[in-house]
Amino acid sequence: MDALPRPKLKSKKPKYSRFTQQELPAWKPILTPGWVIASFVAVAILFIPAGLLCLSASERVVEIIDRYDDECLPDSYSNKGDSFIQSKDTNKTCVRTMKVPKKMTAPVFIYYQLDNFYQNHRRYVKSRSDKQLRDPGFADETRDCKPEDNLHGDENEPIIPCGLVAWSLFNDTYILSKGNKVLDINKKDIAWKSDTEIKFGSDVYPKNFQKGELIGGGELDETKPLSEQEDLIVWMRTAALPNFRKLYGKINSDLEANETITIVIQNNYNTYEFGGEKRIVLSTMSWIGGKNDFFGIAFLTIGGICLFMAINFILLYVCKPRPLGDPSYLSWNRNPSGQ
Repeated sequence: MDALPRPKLKSKKPKYSRFTQQELPAWKPILTPGWVIASFVAVAILFIPAGLLCLSASERVVEIIDRYDDECLPDSYSNKGDSFIQSKDTNKTCVRTMKVPKKMTAPVFIYYQLDNFYQNHRRYVKSRSDKQLRDPGFADETRDCKPEDNLHGDENEPIIPCGLVAWSLFNDTYILSKGNKVLDINKKDIAWKSDTEIKFGSDVYPKNFQKGELIGGGELDETKPLSEQEDLIVWMRTAALPNFRKLYGKINSDLEANETITIVIQNNYNTYEFGGEKRIVLSTMSWIGGKNDFFGIAFLTIGGICLFMAINFILLYVCKPRPLGDPSYLSWNRNPSGQ
């Protein structure tokens, strides 16, 4: 009996192509002195003017900063700031003045600045419920919010918004005046549009906030949805660094040079317990944002290094030139048949 023929095995060898065999043409540039020098000069020509432009824009920004946490403590509480904040009998009102060095064209942005506050701590950042902030159907979604998750009583009702981030809401207040006129502080549109429209629900209302065993920072209006409480929204976009600024509001009128701005501060926020600092900042804006010399210095540094390298290569090429090698002797230019 004849044996049955074996079935042909399908080959797993890939079909030949120049791509699979890595035979596609490639650009292998040879860095001659001319190309190297031209590249460094081109980078310098682009980066040095860009750096000067950024520094010029930053220089036009007018900024006034006043640290007030120590100045707003009475002498009797100079070493007991924590007790001063926690006491219900102390007067937290503090009056400060700031002089406008140059004309500040509207809008003038008001920031509060906190130093030595680690909003980037892992346990702090995780202590929130984004589902609860967005959807009223997830009001009980508080498992990541301890110890500010529920009112621990007979009813055990959830706290909205829950978590340490919301609980520690900044609650110092500022009233600014120029002469006898109180300046209007606009708090609308100080938060990101994506936050007010997506991350915070227009039908989610605060409930049981700051009514637990621990009392933290600011309070919220229970008649307004979270999407309209922009102070909270700004605060809950946590900062990456321990020293940060957050937008408090805007002044939509110009401040003239040498004018004196009086600020009535309610010094409520407890930074004394962890050795933090508080500042109020008035600032204008330019096309690159607020006052920041980093971009200008970075561009100038890179451009300066490239210009320095280009000059060195030029001097080296003129004073001690080297003959170029013949590229036909490079391995990828040799004729395999001739080997």
